[in-house]
Amino acid sequence: MDNDLFVCQVYVDDIIFGSTNEELCKEFGNMLAKEFEMSMIGELTLFLGFQIKQLEEGTFIYQEKYTRDLLKRFKMDDYRSIETPMATNAKLEVDESGIKVRLYLCASRPDIMFSVCLCARFQADPKESHLTTVKRILRYLKHTPSIGLWYPKGASFELLGYTDSDFAGCCVERKSTSGVCYLLGRSLVSWSSKKQNCVSLSTAEAEYIAAGSSCAQLLYMKQTLKDYGVELTRIPLLCDNKSAVKLANNPVQHSRTKHIDIRHHFIRDHFAKGDILLQNVGTKEQLADIFTKPLDESNFCSLRSELNVLDARTII
Repeated sequence: MDNDLFVCQVYVDDIIFGSTNEELCKEFGNMLAKEFEMSMIGELTLFLGFQIKQLEEGTFIYQEKYTRDLLKRFKMDDYRSIETPMATNAKLEVDESGIKVRLYLCASRPDIMFSVCLCARFQADPKESHLTTVKRILRYLKHTPSIGLWYPKGASFELLGYTDSDFAGCCVERKSTSGVCYLLGRSLVSWSSKKQNCVSLSTAEAEYIAAGSSCAQLLYMKQTLKDYGVELTRIPLLCDNKSAVKLANNPVQHSRTKHIDIRHHFIRDHFAKGDILLQNVGTKEQLADIFTKPLDESNFCSLRSELNVLDARTII
């Protein structure tokens, strides 16, 4: 049992645990039952709205039931479906004269992360124009109710990060949007789409700021894996902007970089220590692009597939 792995996750009053050795699961379950008044529901199939399907080749996590219930709740189950969550020419702005609506948004699926986060910027004072954009996201969910995350068995524990940014995409403040995603082997384990805190003066600066934020998350994941006995060094972080990569590799300050806040040079320090390896990747291979801007159907579906965000009908 020395080489077996046991993982326990506590969420409020729910406990999930698993192991590479079934005997460890039984022993832990019996130990808890003796100490606390609790019930065992067996193998996990549903958790916080997520359906979990254990297959011989891997595990598939999706939200088909939750998605259909959501569409029914907002009376959109009869609406025409659409292939992408947002039009490529979509521009959301403050609507001073629009009709007010109630709006609260959150996202759990990576394929709608950018769209939902963009709409959520207007939650403080949402109008009908913003609601129209949200309804398009729901129409996309109607088209893809069984989309989920596929985690194949036997995948490596090699950690890999992708970092990307648009340039001044926010119509209101002209700030850029950082998009990042992290994979263990072929398995997507974390992703984010977030408006940057400052206005960038160039594409390279926006990409460099995104890379700095990505570095911090990679270091956190590195430490988490270390707790599980997985030691990693020189974790690749892929960026499609050559100038941003050169900024991280060059420790010399000059007139074009001295205005960049010191916190964004965080990545330089960890590059020098050998923790992170910032590398260039082709634009077409930049998987984080899906988290920075609306894409056409072809590019959107291609990147979604590369992230192992698949339709349950092709797996189950």
